Amino acid sequence: MNNKNIAPFLVRIGLGVVVLWFSISQISNPDKWASLVPEYLKFINPIILIYLNGALEAILGVLFLLGFFTRITALLFSLHLIPIMFSLGYGHAAVRDFGLCLSSLSLVFSGSGNWTLVNFIKRKN
Repeated sequence: MNNKNIAPFLVRIGLGVVVLWFSISQISNPDKWASLVPEYLKFINPIILIYLNGALEAILGVLFLLGFFTRITALLFSLHLIPIMFSLGYGHAAVRDFGLCLSSLSLVFSGSGNWTLVNFIKRKN
């Protein structure tokens, strides 16, 4: 077992769980999240934006967990977080998102590692 395989696995699983948790929270309780929609996006119903964001994050979270298209998923998630961080301003949520963004960027450069569903299926065949 190589530490180079463990690190991307742990980052992927951590990001996948956190992103899925947030997506489930947004989809199950969009009213709670609607107040975080920035003013420049309020020409669209904030509840619809929260549902769309929750759906996007659910897809990204599952892709992280499975290790599919990890570099692309991580890049999309990082780019997704940048405007969110700036719209939140300096505070605990923006700092949290900054950490998630850098964790995601680490996967852009490292890839998914060997512990993915695709590699598991390949080994079975």
